[in-house]
Amino acid sequence: MNLVTGVRLRQRLEAAPPLIEAMVDPENQIQMNGVDFTVRDVATFALGSGAISVHNDRRKTPETTPLLPDGEGWWRLEKGIYWLVYNEIVNIAPDLFALARTRSSLLRSGASVETAVWDSGYCGRSGSLLVVHHTGGLLLEKNARVVQLLFFELDAAADKLYQGKYQGENIPK
Repeated sequence: MNLVTGVRLRQRLEAAPPLIEAMVDPENQIQMNGVDFTVRDVATFALGSGAISVHNDRRKTPETTPLLPDGEGWWRLEKGIYWLVYNEIVNIAPDLFALARTRSSLLRSGASVETAVWDSGYCGRSGSLLVVHHTGGLLLEKNARVVQLLFFELDAAADKLYQGKYQGENIPK
């Protein structure tokens, strides 16, 4: 397993289908070790609990309510949790998977992004959990870079590709 960087990363970004589509500013987003993902939407969670079952047959996630940025494109977020949806659409090849890490500027502002694995074969415009820890809250601008996605090449294509509930999420049909 190897981290995809430099020339190899750019080749993957230019492949068909491209590793990532709909980047806001590729020049600033493509880093030496990964690609920065940007905020498209922010939402709050409705009251009520989620449910995680053994075989996903009774899985339930809480509803979310979109928040609109102000007239200048900023969200003023209080301490708490939020659901982020990214601008970027990923197309994870069978021989890749990805992990994301919170950008250091966000951490230094008292906030973090909680993420899961982007599995081999997943395609979609995904989201993550934003946690604002700072009691003073966070000002977040639309299209701000919040995480860096790191791509790892497997020694061979995965035997099984992602076919879960979130395949193709947040992509207009």
